[in-house]
Amino acid sequence: MTRIEQAFTKGKALITFITGGDPGIEVTEELIVSMAMEGADLIEIGIPFSDPIAEGPIIQEANERALKAGATTDLLFDMIGRVRSKVLVPLVFMTYINPIYTYGADRFLRRCKEVGIDGVIVPDLPYEEKEELLPLCKLHDITLISMIAPTSKERIQTILKEAEGFLYCVSSLGVTGVRTEIGSQVDYMIKEAKKVTDIPCAVGFGISTPEQAREMAEISDGVIVGSAIVDIIAKHQEQCVQPVTDFIKVLKKSICK
Repeated sequence: MTRIEQAFTKGKALITFITGGDPGIEVTEELIVSMAMEGADLIEIGIPFSDPIAEGPIIQEANERALKAGATTDLLFDMIGRVRSKVLVPLVFMTYINPIYTYGADRFLRRCKEVGIDGVIVPDLPYEEKEELLPLCKLHDITLISMIAPTSKERIQTILKEAEGFLYCVSSLGVTGVRTEIGSQVDYMIKEAKKVTDIPCAVGFGISTPEQAREMAEISDGVIVGSAIVDIIAKHQEQCVQPVTDFIKVLKKSICK
């Protein structure tokens, strides 16, 4: 059983997202350790990118802060290599296809394996073009996480047939960000998914409060919280570790009820 699969064996999974290198590489390293200790079951690390098309303003600004602070893909690999020995939870990179091509897809995925990254999420890689990356992921034993959205409709079952690790269910149309209401089609998407496979379904995009996390956990196998955490980091900068840790504790408690 992979680390990603293990993350869903202990009840509802809490998946947290931070932008790597925001506000600095050292803080990111501290955040990963603290979040894992306080209840994060899987941690996504965004590779800062100048054109993050799936991200809303909060994470766009985090990308800019990280890039200005000097974050690079190689520095993130080095940091993951250091932190891997301190945490057991699965670590997943969220990035875009262009940075992977620029780095070199084979080199990128080989480095992922070397430092202990378990999977990659590539929002702008369509299912129909997954062969651009999937064979290399399999070669290096990296899980390519599949995503579905309210617009996927009849493609849901096709995508699910080859999904691995967990299914990232995008709750709403549009980009990431804090929302007052989560999309009403999440329940439908998950029910359609469960007709095809028992792969865990985790809901992301828009979840920002313990109440929303609890509601989404009731209909799914896990919840993904990103922008709300990144917003705390933006407000507290180098002193963000404790406020983020406190928030993780509350989120974890809310989905374990």
